[in-house]
Amino acid sequence: MRAQGPEPVRIAMWSGPRNISTAMMRSFGNRPDTHVVDEPFYAAYLAMTGIDHPMREEVIAAGETDWRKVVEQLTGPLPDGRTVLYQKHMTHHMLPEIGTDWLDAMVNAFLIRRPENVLASYVRKREAVTFDDIGFARQGELFDRVADRLGAAPPVVDAHDILCDPRGVLSVLCERLGVAFSEAMLSWPRGFRTTDGVWGAHWYEAVAASTGFAPPGPEIADLPPHLLPIAEKARPIYESLARYRIRGRDAAA
Repeated sequence: MRAQGPEPVRIAMWSGPRNISTAMMRSFGNRPDTHVVDEPFYAAYLAMTGIDHPMREEVIAAGETDWRKVVEQLTGPLPDGRTVLYQKHMTHHMLPEIGTDWLDAMVNAFLIRRPENVLASYVRKREAVTFDDIGFARQGELFDRVADRLGAAPPVVDAHDILCDPRGVLSVLCERLGVAFSEAMLSWPRGFRTTDGVWGAHWYEAVAASTGFAPPGPEIADLPPHLLPIAEKARPIYESLARYRIRGRDAAA
């Protein structure tokens, strides 16, 4: 009889777009014990909303449009030899029609970034943007759901903090997630991955050229006037989650 290995750790990382989420997926994907999944609800989101996104038809054709089947995949067996499943999720993909009970089987964490920086990066890839496109409202709702179930705040990491101190922040994050920190998380080979979503051809140019976390840019980006109302609407949600963000060990000391 085959011996049962340890129960896998299933990490659901919830963020909005343009939030170093793909760099974080690279970081975890470079661990030898980890399998990564890239935005598994994207095809379902596009099919259910009819929204126009870059490479819309390719994303739908390549993905699963039935959210229940996506959940089955996320809760199913891991590839042989892998004990950690890292799921990169966009919060705005989680439409009200998509059930959330499966979150209770995950270790949920939240990746945040100042809305000004999110918007400045987003419009370089897709000029049209609304408040719903950047996922802040849904991120706040999911955070509250997880916190209510746990009776405490789940792990929160800020993109700027990670870029300033990758080793320090990631080592504390891993401790909170229940996995050992690995030095392999700090650098990775250049290029695209078979685990990247098909949309990576449009969105992932910078991370495909990277070999590690980039130095941080301005803490708060300048925005054109037409984007300021979106940033102002998102800012209270960002600030409410930022109260719980993880600092590196030296910063926390």
